[in-house]
Amino acid sequence: MRILRTFLIVVIISVGFIGFKWYKYVTNADSPYDEVGIELNSRMPGPINKWGCDKLHETFGNVLPPYGCQGGSDGRQWL
Repeated sequence: MRILRTFLIVVIISVGFIGFKWYKYVTNADSPYDEVGIELNSRMPGPINKWGCDKLHETFGNVLPPYGCQGGSDGRQWL
């Protein structure tokens, strides 16, 4: 029982840390090309990824979209 509780605590802390890093990337990034942020956002489920891409597009609309936020056949359009 103690091992299960420890495992759950580690999982909850990990999810919270990853979620915070992702949220920080999509809302407060200095650049849309942060490698860790791109990787986290591209692995999020569809609606969460779309929301993250929309937030990045609001901030960095004039640049090429990062991986995971590319739409169109040439990859130069935002989702």
